Amino acid sequence: MHEETTGALRRDAIGLREVLFQSITAMAPAAAVAASIPSGAAFAGGSLPLAVLVALVACLFTASCVAELARELPAAGSVATYTARGLHPAIGFLVGWGYVFVEMLVPPLLLLQLGFTTAGTLHEEWSSYPADLWWPWSLAGAAVIAVAGYLGVRASARFGTVLGVFEILVLLVFAVWLIGRAGDANTLSVFGTSHTAEGYAGVSGVFAGSVYTVLAFAGFEAAAPLAEETRDPRRTMHRAVLGAALGIGLFYVVTTYAMTVYFGPERFAAFGASGAASWEGVARASFGLFWVLVFLAVVNSTIANANACANVSTRTAFALARIRVLPRLLATLHPRHRSPVAGIALQTVVAVGAVLGLGFGYDPVTAFLLLATVIVTVVVGVYIVVNLACAGYFLRAGRQAFKPVRHLLFPLLGIAAFVPALLTAAGLPVFDFVTELTAPVSYAGPVVGLWMAAGVVVLLVLMRRHPERIAETARVHVEEPHAVTGRQDGTVPY
Repeated sequence: MHEETTGALRRDAIGLREVLFQSITAMAPAAAVAASIPSGAAFAGGSLPLAVLVALVACLFTASCVAELARELPAAGSVATYTARGLHPAIGFLVGWGYVFVEMLVPPLLLLQLGFTTAGTLHEEWSSYPADLWWPWSLAGAAVIAVAGYLGVRASARFGTVLGVFEILVLLVFAVWLIGRAGDANTLSVFGTSHTAEGYAGVSGVFAGSVYTVLAFAGFEAAAPLAEETRDPRRTMHRAVLGAALGIGLFYVVTTYAMTVYFGPERFAAFGASGAASWEGVARASFGLFWVLVFLAVVNSTIANANACANVSTRTAFALARIRVLPRLLATLHPRHRSPVAGIALQTVVAVGAVLGLGFGYDPVTAFLLLATVIVTVVVGVYIVVNLACAGYFLRAGRQAFKPVRHLLFPLLGIAAFVPALLTAAGLPVFDFVTELTAPVSYAGPVVGLWMAAGVVVLLVLMRRHPERIAETARVHVEEPHAVTGRQDGTVPY
């Protein structure tokens, strides 16, 4: 029985459809359309569709780099393996250390949103429902995600596919409806700079709006940690990462265009995530019960996103535990479902603890903002390092493999796109549109700093006592058929 709980994840369990929606749901398209992207309207105004298009092009540079590395290095370690091979194993370890940390925080982030969104809406419809009774919804969501993960990648990935299809269809149907109702107000001028917000005229407003919109693309790389459980992983991972980034990017463009022309480009600077000037507000005012579908799409998006990121965190933790740079217990697999059950248990404990601890310690909205700042800061930093790793890996690979545009120009452009997003997420007022963070959201920086400092300490200890383990972060296990069963001691042979 001990042998059955070690070794490899279930091979060839899922295909392109499931891993494509793994990335799509990790981007939380409905929640991004309704909550994240409108934050750019304060700067881009009615030119927000252009800002979204600029963000799409910018994000495709990094998506291309991730897709290229995923094709070359199909591994559950994903970004940790890429940076280990492209830069140095020590950097790979630190990237994995940070990535596991923030991906474990994404489910509680989304469960908080699930809680306060559901409770707030129920209170608005029925005043007798307490607006602060948000936590049962969060705990119910945590239970659903834990069960889906326990049942294995096939169950959780198919669950995510169903949720992803629902939220996209609801928003697309609503967008088509808005475009039809806009009638003569439809205009391509929203893809120009004439409708930017006051004080952010022209290109500067579009640039500011695009920086905030870039953050809605985070998650396109989420397919990569499922490489070892996917059929034909080299081809499938490449298509899934690029397909998710491009497909959802175009979805963002269409839906943002629809709302902009319906609401009015000249008034769009006042559009936001709540109230009358929001997706739900417009649906309530103009389309009767259709707002219920929009509400359900957003709720659905939070669960789907949490499910996808739980897959990411548990698989990345499994990959690092397998080589014993994290506790070996996290490499424990269910004997039948081949799911990383110890990682799923830890993910559930972290989710429930963060939701209740931060949600009651502050309030669910403040807790959401604090976690979001921690997550985005690290994830955007990871994207920048992966761009560097792409250039490093292919420069070392030799002249035949190296493509100057794809492997050097695109990484540089990807870094250029994400550096402003990193500064914005961290609240560093380098640009005039960046808002400086206030407590407790400003605690995100020290939290990230302390975690990464702890990672450096662990790295130094491992490099002194077990340097071979750090070197193993560069290993691609899917290429090794003998790794399926593992050793008696629960490790995988070197």
